[in-house]
Amino acid sequence: MSPLPSRRPAVAGLFYPREADALRAQVQALLSAAVPKVPLPEPVLGPLKVLIVPHAGYVYSGPIAASAYRRLAPLRGTIERVVLIGPAHRVYVQAVAGAGCARFDTPLGSFEVDREFQGRADPRLVRDSPQAHAPEHSLEVQLPFLFEVLGPVRIVPLLVSDAPPDQVAAV
Repeated sequence: MSPLPSRRPAVAGLFYPREADALRAQVQALLSAAVPKVPLPEPVLGPLKVLIVPHAGYVYSGPIAASAYRRLAPLRGTIERVVLIGPAHRVYVQAVAGAGCARFDTPLGSFEVDREFQGRADPRLVRDSPQAHAPEHSLEVQLPFLFEVLGPVRIVPLLVSDAPPDQVAAV
């Protein structure tokens, strides 16, 4: 069996800088400027389990994304895996689409895809679709923020087109 390929960046240079130094500087500046409008003390938040983050180019959604990811900074070193679920904009997928690759590359570094964890999901609900992931930006734009805030954690990248909410929740 041949090893799985890496997923190369599709929107570097379009949605965010292509060069690592420029990208790191932009993400760090966005994170530094992110001040929550309503600071929530930890007991109110409880353990952080979910972030809902926009996925446009950083010029449009970078400040809002940074305000969400900044909340993860205190958890660096404790989070080992991040499940990313995003919309498939370019390729229709039935059910939920796994990436079908070993790694997601970014200008800042690579993330290992946790295929073993993904394999725990019902195979009728999650099917690999490298074709859907290859051109997709919705998850890719999250990765530089994750890299800066958490480091190179394992990821489970999943795309959805029109799967019912209960199906996505089951995954």
